[in-house]
Amino acid sequence: TAPTSANQQNVTYGIARDPSSNTPYVADYDNHRIMAYSSGASSGSLVAGGNGIGLNNTQLYNSSSIYFDSSSNSLIIANRYAHNIVRWTLGDTQWILIAGSTNGTQGSSSTLLTSPFGVTLDPMENVYVADTSNHRIQLFMAGQLTGITIAGSVGVRGNDSNLLWAPYAVALDSQLNLYVADRNNNRVQKYLRY
Repeated sequence: TAPTSANQQNVTYGIARDPSSNTPYVADYDNHRIMAYSSGASSGSLVAGGNGIGLNNTQLYNSSSIYFDSSSNSLIIANRYAHNIVRWTLGDTQWILIAGSTNGTQGSSSTLLTSPFGVTLDPMENVYVADTSNHRIQLFMAGQLTGITIAGSVGVRGNDSNLLWAPYAVALDSQLNLYVADRNNNRVQKYLRY
């Protein structure tokens, strides 16, 4: 039986921290939920998902990566098998779409994603997505549902310096240079600010 209680997790992937409260948020992947943990607590509090696996805006479907957005007091979540990136404001009971589809449609067009695994945000609220099964990094400018491929090549995997193979994580430095965990190539790629 899979662990589902508040003091258990079932495949932990992503973690984010609220810098003002130091509260860690954990992506409990196979329980399709995000949990918050107070300092020293052995049990977490449900903050997103937890309504079973699914595509409804009250559910998550294998949440793999999270980013805490201080400006909106929300979590940006890579909702892997719903093929989207969503914003879940703390205290709300449902998510708002940032990128991808609302109904689980996957694809390689500029408006769709396929199994996105990693996500990060820059200070201008632009969203960077590791679009894992499309072997690319997509940039969604703030408020836009159409992405721009800024690394990799849609649907083409490889080990050349201009290609990716199942990118899993993305991070930005203070100069907004992008770092990509290029999983199947066993490397980290650095891309200068877009």
